[in-house]
This record gives sequence, C-alpha cells and structure tokens, in this order.
Amino acid sequence: MIDGHTRLIAHIGFPTHSFKAPLIYNPYFEAVGINAVVVPMGVPRTDFAQAFPVIARFSNFHGALITMPHKVAIVPMLDRVSTAVSVAGACNAVRRAADGALVGDMFDGEGFARGVLRKGRRIAGASALIVGAGGVGSAIAAALAAHGLAHLRLHDTDRVAATGLAARLVAHYPALSVEVGTPDPTGMALAVNATPSGMSDGDPLPMAVDRLAAETLVGEVVMRAEITPFLRAALDRGCTVQVGTDMLFEQIPAYLEFFGFPTTNADHLRQLARFTP
Repeated sequence: MIDGHTRLIAHIGFPTHSFKAPLIYNPYFEAVGINAVVVPMGVPRTDFAQAFPVIARFSNFHGALITMPHKVAIVPMLDRVSTAVSVAGACNAVRRAADGALVGDMFDGEGFARGVLRKGRRIAGASALIVGAGGVGSAIAAALAAHGLAHLRLHDTDRVAATGLAARLVAHYPALSVEVGTPDPTGMALAVNATPSGMSDGDPLPMAVDRLAAETLVGEVVMRAEITPFLRAALDRGCTVQVGTDMLFEQIPAYLEFFGFPTTNADHLRQLARFTP
C-alpha cells in the first residue's frame, strides 16, 4: 500500500519499458514490510538536467536508481561520490543524506564482484580481462580493484577510454597492475564482456574464446538472454559462467544497505521477483 509516508525511490532513465528493478525491489519491500516504492520515471536525455533537481526536491524523495542514458550526466549534480563513482565516471544510485546532501555510488561492479565471490572464486590476488571500458566496465574494474585484484588487462575499441580508465584505477589503487591490451584471455582467472556485444543477433564475440582456459570464470553483462552466444562459447570450452542477471540481483543487497533498508541476499530476491530472468 502506497500512502503519505511512503518513501519514493525514483528509477530514472529512458526508455523505461525494459526496467526490471521495480519488479525486484517492490515485491521485496512488500514481503518484509518496508514502506517504500520504486517508480519508473522516463526522462529523455535532453530533459534530465532540468528534471532531476526537481525530482530530488520532492519531500518524500528517498533516493534514485539512475540508469541509461544518465549514469554519467548525474555525477556533477551530486554533492559527494564514492571511489567507485570517481573511477567509473558514472553513478547508478543516489540518496539524500541526513544533512540534505545528494550522495552517489555505483553498484554494477559490486554486484559483479559479489557474484564472483558467491561462486567460490577468489578476486584478491587474481588476474582479469575486461573487454569494454565504458560505464559498466569501469564499475566492474573499480569493484575488482577494491576487492584486491592483482592484475587487470583492459581492452576497448576506444583506446582513449581504456587508457583513461587505467589511469584512474592506478590513481586510486596503486597496488593494481593495469595494462591496456588485446582481448586475449590467456592466463586470466576472470574474463568479462562489459560491452553491448550480444544485444543483437550476429554480434561478434567480444574476445578470443578459443584462448579461454576451462578454469577461467567468464562473466557477461548482457541480459538479452541468460546464455548469450559468448557464454555458450565459454561453456563449450568448459568454463564456469556468470550470467548478466547475476550482476543485477547481486547488487541489490548493496543498494538496500546504501538506502538504509534491511538487506537480504540474491537468492531471496530471485524467489520474490515478478519477472523471469
């Protein structure tokens, strides 16, 4: 039941038809008795600079989930940001603090990292290949670095983006060894597709799958299908895989902590969700 005491979490992006978060958060809020609601708000890119400050002034505004195409544009509108935001240059969560400040964080990467750890894999001291140095790739890189990753290879067709991300990572995590190189997963404990490759039929595979070792954990961010062509190729190599929706479900407990709500685990959220991943 939504009433005058309901705390509003605005889910801001455009278009809204693919939004899955309300179908996860709201059943959870209902199940555990939290008087809050996630509401999709379709805000085109051209309107965001004017719309967000107005939404954030609503008296029942508790925070916001920020999705495409606004994850970068939101950053300069915030009063305080996390290290993950500073590295990624993007933000997907905003809350209003007790002092009225707007505080931003980025949980895509933390969701990915928690998924890796729940599969029993080590991040501390490991090596990883991330293909894609955009918002989600940057967030995953920052989270893996925060969990103690030893060596990271970055690849992006935009070498400037990859080089910039490498510099930000080293500035915040000087113990991390970072290289900008080819999409070759040889010797990597983790291999991650953080590009949109796989969203459309006929997309090329993001890395040299014939060089994947069976011991490599292969991760995907695309959610178009649970097993994308890239993950199918990895499975054929004998690899363990992490599907795109794992990142989504694993990051929500971190979001709940950020918003000050009672938290849970990804398995509970999957049981309550009102969509089929």
